[in-house]
Amino acid sequence: MRVALYARVSTLNGQNPETQLVELREYASHRSWEVVGEYVDAGVSGSKDSRPSLNRLMAHGHQRRFDAILVWKLDRFGRSLKHLVTAIAELEALGLTFVSLKDNWDLSTPSGRLMFQIVGAMAEFERSLIAERIRAGMRRRRLEGLSLGRSPIQVNHARLVADRLSGMSLTKVAKRYSVSRASVVRWVREAQRESAETIPTMVVPAGAGPAAQHLM
Repeated sequence: MRVALYARVSTLNGQNPETQLVELREYASHRSWEVVGEYVDAGVSGSKDSRPSLNRLMAHGHQRRFDAILVWKLDRFGRSLKHLVTAIAELEALGLTFVSLKDNWDLSTPSGRLMFQIVGAMAEFERSLIAERIRAGMRRRRLEGLSLGRSPIQVNHARLVADRLSGMSLTKVAKRYSVSRASVVRWVREAQRESAETIPTMVVPAGAGPAAQHLM
């Protein structure tokens, strides 16, 4: 079987990709695999969206220049759980095998394929949690009257209500405080209702004079 080796080190300060490659070559030799290419990203962080050698490796995989990819460890290959699952699924669709030496993960075996299914389920669960957190955050921002996509701000409700009651247009008030028009209307109504509830009701006694009635 033709195999491509992939190695990566984050920095060149005391790290040498050759350490990984030596073990990968020995393993390939032990399995009687033919090493047809070595792809190395040196001094490249695993969080990078684009890694030159990894990009070239995937491109050559699409060209079927090899039958398997052998890496030293999973975190050398994938920048995240989502990226790892997506990349390996892409390789499987191409009919390529993926092997991680230190993780004892070989997708050419039934146990390796089972492990991939478990990791894929974990990635899907992680995506669901992230999506739920985002939706919860959006709901909270709507309830607080904050515009979506902006960082939370402190709204001076008293000043907002005063501006609106002074005759400032609804649109201008909403724009000044970076809130929705509906929020302005709601807060003004709440302020007016609270104000009405705090004014005591005066009962005019029977026979009260015009001055007393005028107070009503």
